[in-house]
Amino acid sequence: MLHEEKNRIEGGTLYLVATPIGNLADLSERAVKVLGGVDFIAAEDTRNSLRLLTHLGISRPMLSYHEHNKRERGEQIVQRLLAGESCALITDAGTPAISDPGEDLVALCAERGIPVTAIPGCCAGITALTLSGLPTARFVFEGFLPMDKSARRARLSALASEQRTVLLHEAPHKLRATLEDLARTLGGERRISLCRELTKRNEEILRTTLDGARAHYTENEPRGEYVLVLDGAKEGETGTENPLCALSPEAHVAHYEACGMSRMDAIKAAARDRGLPKNELYRKLHAQKGE
Repeated sequence: MLHEEKNRIEGGTLYLVATPIGNLADLSERAVKVLGGVDFIAAEDTRNSLRLLTHLGISRPMLSYHEHNKRERGEQIVQRLLAGESCALITDAGTPAISDPGEDLVALCAERGIPVTAIPGCCAGITALTLSGLPTARFVFEGFLPMDKSARRARLSALASEQRTVLLHEAPHKLRATLEDLARTLGGERRISLCRELTKRNEEILRTTLDGARAHYTENEPRGEYVLVLDGAKEGETGTENPLCALSPEAHVAHYEACGMSRMDAIKAAARDRGLPKNELYRKLHAQKGE
């Protein structure tokens, strides 16, 4: 028998409320109750959220909370919570704090001893994973790949030997370039599922390979936001093109350190690229210094 939950909105509490990623009917009864009962709502884009609240017949005070104002606005929200007000945090679609500045607000609340609770619901990455037809027991969420070229190369290089299923987000106007980068680094035969318009009327799941995806989107214009679900590497697989492996072990590690990684993280990344145990690469580095 399911436990009965507390229905009362608690003052001084931050509520993380997952919102629909497409189909408005996916919003839970509990989420509606919380949105209508809190003192105020913090939203990624108040204009988008106003449309949702209007549809639900809810009118609550709102303020924006997003990547560009999270420091100033986060402190304002915390002060209101400390004063005893309740707040619901929502993003444009899906679960707040996943690939979202909400993680900073949750961390801030944790530091100040402010209660945080979640009203679970939609998450595009998990929805896509379940529909992908690829292994779901072990996976890693990468979000959007870095825009900076060196950081992007480092991330792609690490993914070449990642054995877990990989979840990525991508915008339509960047999809073709990302597929090219993935195919060049991971190999065109790597399996991928491309998921778009999830839970909407035009939901589409394309299960193919990276080469198949490149061919498809050469002929078809990418539309809508995408979740890319990549099959993991087979044991010992390091991709088809990894120029970093042509470097000396020390230069390989130094490349990752220049991208901002710690020494140990850089050694781990280089070891993955080379298909070596971390300890073996560590011994190679000491041997190189000895020479």
